[in-house]
Amino acid sequence: MNCLYRLTLLSAALLAAMAPAHAQRQQKSDVPPVVHPPIGTTVISDDGALKIVLDGKKQNFAARPANTRDISIKSPKSVNIHPSGKKYYVNSLEGGTTVVYDSRTSRKLKVISHNIGPQHAKLWAPSTSLYPMTYDYADPRRFMGKPVESTFSHGGRYLWVPYYRRSIDLNAQDPSAVAIIDTDTDEIIRLMDTGPLPKMIATSPDGKYVAISHWGDNTVGLIDISSADPAKWKHITYFTVDHKLKLNYPRNKPVDRDSNSGNALRGTVFTPDSKYLLVGCMGGNGGIAVIDVPGRKYLGKIYGMMPNLRHLVISHGYLYLSINNSGYIQRIPLSRVVETARGMGGGKSATLSGWENCKVGGGARTLELSPDGRYAFVACNTASKLCVVDTRTMKQIAQIDVDSYPVGLDISHTGALVFVTSQARKGRGGNALNIYRVTRLK
Repeated sequence: MNCLYRLTLLSAALLAAMAPAHAQRQQKSDVPPVVHPPIGTTVISDDGALKIVLDGKKQNFAARPANTRDISIKSPKSVNIHPSGKKYYVNSLEGGTTVVYDSRTSRKLKVISHNIGPQHAKLWAPSTSLYPMTYDYADPRRFMGKPVESTFSHGGRYLWVPYYRRSIDLNAQDPSAVAIIDTDTDEIIRLMDTGPLPKMIATSPDGKYVAISHWGDNTVGLIDISSADPAKWKHITYFTVDHKLKLNYPRNKPVDRDSNSGNALRGTVFTPDSKYLLVGCMGGNGGIAVIDVPGRKYLGKIYGMMPNLRHLVISHGYLYLSINNSGYIQRIPLSRVVETARGMGGGKSATLSGWENCKVGGGARTLELSPDGRYAFVACNTASKLCVVDTRTMKQIAQIDVDSYPVGLDISHTGALVFVTSQARKGRGGNALNIYRVTRLK
């Protein structure tokens, strides 16, 4: 399949037409065709209000122009723009690194390694009884961490990066860890244990807490970060959503931990008053888990949305969801969610009707809103598209090609730049960061 990397200017439809019939069937049923849009690819929104241009990229495969080649981009999972707007961070999952770039020039500033060893011994927070190791590793603090998502805290001073797993833990059934990076120096300054297979992480608006959702066992960890001193940050508790999974997988044979992981906790967001934590359940019977933060209590689930929700965002009075498999985004007034949460307790469930829906591309993953809340941008994985929704009408108004297969996304504080990361699927596509310039025409 390496020839596909040389066909960067051909459309997916042309590639499918040139392939043998059996190959077409395999692509359709297995992995969607690979696309590599050239820099300069441009679309105008259906209403003529937006112009979107693929302005630049970083990719770890042979393509033109050659100066966009960057070997540090290895299965990038997420991208996060610093609150100052001066730089951005890309988590290369399989590379075990967080790559730092200058936002204005996209010049690479630093590669932060997540190869953890004796040199990091003084950075570890005290061990916690919340997350005990079940296996007797030779050295549980010598491993490569696989960085997943990120959140900033303390006004952008620190970047928190959870690890999908420690490399010594083949099937992500023991505690993983989170690295805290000082964004002034771009060095890891603190390491803390987490539950198994952490994915999403969020900082409370009041700056007191960091929450980490553990895909691996139906739990959500809460960390007290109210102090300005990283040495004083501490684990408070974890919350169990429905029931905690028992993990007893082989130590020497890989299993699929992305599937059959209970509720598969993913999208995680605090309400603006920091009183409630909302966690999307991508698996199980779906729903949004609601946690009372001051009361330290799991309240139950809210239902009524489509199944397989992946990402949660609160913007301008609405809770937005991305729905992965069916390729939709949904929203509902946040006030209705909070009102429902106030009446919950003791694992009680509730159903909310009245969701607004918009069809986008297949595999809707990360969702972000423009700073003024007017547009929703969605990374659509199986469609290999960046889709744009006008939130005034909840209608899709534009889509543009992305290097297959997009997962992560962030928007600059001006709304003029959209960054999208693409991972590989079964060894195909991915390994790219696409940078789009968005211009408002009216």
